[in-house]
Amino acid sequence: MKSARLEEMTKGWIVGDFVPAVLNSTAMEVAIKHYRCGDREALHHHKVATEVTAIVSGHVTMCGRNWGPGDVITIEPGEATAFTALTDAVTVVVKAPSVKDDKFSGEVPPHERSSTRL
Repeated sequence: MKSARLEEMTKGWIVGDFVPAVLNSTAMEVAIKHYRCGDREALHHHKVATEVTAIVSGHVTMCGRNWGPGDVITIEPGEATAFTALTDAVTVVVKAPSVKDDKFSGEVPPHERSSTRL
């Protein structure tokens, strides 16, 4: 058996292809994230990974909508979102696969968008 403390991890990330991690994996990343009211994450997108966010407690804004406990939001590769904690909040985030350097600021540039996406 091994043990660790969440506060020893970087921004709540506990599983993935990075250090520190309680389980090193290229298949996925998992985080338990704690936010204070007003915390924000800038608009960003992933080119490879799908990101799933489950709202455990509190209320947040993602993709221009308000979400609360029990909501699960799936962001596909190429979709951009920002994040704002409307209250103190706890989320669980799963990204698959775990790809280094797959977080990009802003929207996907028009020349990189798939011709099949609307």
